[in-house]
Amino acid sequence: MSVREAALSAVIAAIYAVVTIVLGVLAYGPIQCRVSDALIPVSAILGWPAIVGVTLGCVVANAYYMLGPVDVIFGTIANFLASWAAYVLRKRLLIACLVPAFIVGGIVGGYLWLFFGLPWWFTLATVTAGSLISITGIGYGLCKALERALGSARLSPA
Repeated sequence: MSVREAALSAVIAAIYAVVTIVLGVLAYGPIQCRVSDALIPVSAILGWPAIVGVTLGCVVANAYYMLGPVDVIFGTIANFLASWAAYVLRKRLLIACLVPAFIVGGIVGGYLWLFFGLPWWFTLATVTAGSLISITGIGYGLCKALERALGSARLSPA
């Protein structure tokens, strides 16, 4: 990873962590819409620097809230897998924004019930719905704006 890519990863990680922490009411809990997850599909445009950035940003954000090590570990794994999926699916941008929402919703929603005493299907449904809003809805718009701004200067190979 070049210095430029490492710096980009750091900036993305910082943005992810700060947005998550500042919007904490929306970002944590059994019903959540983590707006910072809109950065996940940016991996389709920026490649590995974005994958590393959203993964590290999730570590910081989840460690800050400290629901527990399960959240820090599995939330981070969810972000890594979701952003990697966006990168792999980058040639079909809408799919690259849709699949990660189900990955995050399935993994995070699949364990949050342990902390809140709610039925597993409830947290699965609410986290997936929030992920569809942030990752697919907001993330797709963010990716389209980045594509227009960057033009052919994309970092991820097409």
